[in-house]
Amino acid sequence: MPATFEVSGFLTFTLAIVVYFVGAGLNGVIAPLRRWNIPEAVTGGLLAAVVTLLCYRVLGLAISFDLAARDMLLLYFFTGIGLNARLSDLALGGRPLLILLLLTVVYLGLQNAVAIGGAKALGLPDGIAPLLGSVSLIGGHGTTIAWAPLLSERFGLPNALEVGIASATLGLVIASLVGGPVAGILINRFNLRSDEILPPMVGLPDDDVGPDAGKVTYRNILSALLVLNVAILVAYSLEGAVEQTGIKLPMFVVCLLVAIVITNTLPRLLPRMAWPARTPALALISDLSLKIFLAMSLMSMQLWTLGGLGPALAIVLGLQTLVAVLYILFAVFPAMGRNYQAAVLAAGFTGISLGATPTAIANMTAVTRTHGPAPIAFIILPLVSAFFIDIANALAIGFMLR
Repeated sequence: MPATFEVSGFLTFTLAIVVYFVGAGLNGVIAPLRRWNIPEAVTGGLLAAVVTLLCYRVLGLAISFDLAARDMLLLYFFTGIGLNARLSDLALGGRPLLILLLLTVVYLGLQNAVAIGGAKALGLPDGIAPLLGSVSLIGGHGTTIAWAPLLSERFGLPNALEVGIASATLGLVIASLVGGPVAGILINRFNLRSDEILPPMVGLPDDDVGPDAGKVTYRNILSALLVLNVAILVAYSLEGAVEQTGIKLPMFVVCLLVAIVITNTLPRLLPRMAWPARTPALALISDLSLKIFLAMSLMSMQLWTLGGLGPALAIVLGLQTLVAVLYILFAVFPAMGRNYQAAVLAAGFTGISLGATPTAIANMTAVTRTHGPAPIAFIILPLVSAFFIDIANALAIGFMLR
């Protein structure tokens, strides 16, 4: 039995920063990583996960990280996205939001069909198909953990949780690697560029020069942090009320919605008050939160749990990846308008289809940092992937359990 080494929360946070810089260094010297818009945190995080795998295989040491700080970073990021949202943007995003939601629901059915067909073709046990479909891929680790016990009991699958976690983990890795190249192909093929001249909502340049660099001061950093914290506190205070409605929302979605309401009301009531929306200071905080969140998520993956599942998992996920890329290229991109926003959403859709919402945002951030802002994409995609699609996915999973 391998020994377990627990890494404290503070050391985990510190190592995540180191992992990010390692990834940034590798991206700086390996041109394809830059060309494919692979986030630095993904590069470093995957390398760190491989190192922990070697520790397990060679030294018999299972490294476990305390991830208490990770969820807070996610709240900061999505609250920042909400503070940047304007009602005018949401109005413009109304039709694209509905289209993206419809595309995602259709893909949910397609993904489960691929999983069912693949499981039958490979002779896998009954009940394993949902774990290779929307439970683990569109649903991610949280949905997998929630549904695995029921699938295990319903179909007699003793390793349901392990299969689901393995599928969700591999999907997260694939989504991190595929999103940037897909968007890059579309941007280069159709010569797409951003029409926005707004300051970045997230995805600051790597250097500290330019007209906006001097606007980041300790005062506006603290001001932005104060507004973020107040919005998060309001969201926490509403958590009980939201649960009483019967609607299950992740806390980061509640923070996103609260921030949208606050940023479209408070500045109107207090027009003389300095507001951090769409400032370099807020973009900096959002960027830092996302980068460290993603680094912590990937470096903490326990890749040794994927062993012993056989080639069937790789075959089905390979097929899921192929179907996802084709769907993005020939359905999502055309339906969303064949423009720059559609290309950015194509990068994000890999997170919806194969990974998780933070992965989708990280992919879009890597693209927009190189090619320019895409504010509508950053508003509509989280609403679809973290709220509406969860309801549709729950219905689909319930149907497959029958």
